[in-house]
Amino acid sequence: MDSGAGRRPYVLLSVAVSVDGYLDDTSDERLLLSGDADFDRVDGLRAWADAILVGAETVRRDNPRLIVKDEHRRRERLAAGRPAYPRKVTVTASGDLDPAARLWGPGTAEHPPLVYTTEAGARRLAGRLSEPADVVALGDDVEFGALLDDLGGRGIGRLMVEGGGRIHTAFLAGGLADELSLAVGPALVGDADAPRFLHPARFPGGAGHRMDLLEVSRAGDVAVLRYRPRPPL
Repeated sequence: MDSGAGRRPYVLLSVAVSVDGYLDDTSDERLLLSGDADFDRVDGLRAWADAILVGAETVRRDNPRLIVKDEHRRRERLAAGRPAYPRKVTVTASGDLDPAARLWGPGTAEHPPLVYTTEAGARRLAGRLSEPADVVALGDDVEFGALLDDLGGRGIGRLMVEGGGRIHTAFLAGGLADELSLAVGPALVGDADAPRFLHPARFPGGAGHRMDLLEVSRAGDVAVLRYRPRPPL
């Protein structure tokens, strides 16, 4: 993995899916597709990152903390002159964010979460959040290229994107992802109403365009595939 040599950060998409391509089922409880070994692997990726991005739907559905859990990894970050936790980033077109979400927890004292939104979303968020946040309005729509330019201008060289499906789709359809880390858990969901990894979109090069397979590994009972999206010829 690179560290982002240009203005825009190096973008790593990290996702866990079922064998049939779902992120979750439709129950009230989150479906755990990974095990302890894969959770530790993902914690290592978080320690690598300068920032972690999730969409507002993931904040509402999963309520993640987006932290590095392993204390040794946090100490290593501090010893390298980096914050103990990566900066937290979320995207919401509507401005519908829960001010009590765990996103506003550990790791936000020095660097408040970044919230990318629209002009209308920024107006909705004004005065609503109980914790500090840097709200960035990107215009009438959320343009992910502009988002990456802004992150690069803030010194973010490594961006880890953890979902959800609409966010992953936007990065891949826009040709903005440098790497995809796909963990496949040994489960079948089979529910058409459950959230899928990707939404219909016009992906660069179409169905005949192949990504580069960089690595195949195993984390417990989870298969981990690393891909590099190649620009179409």
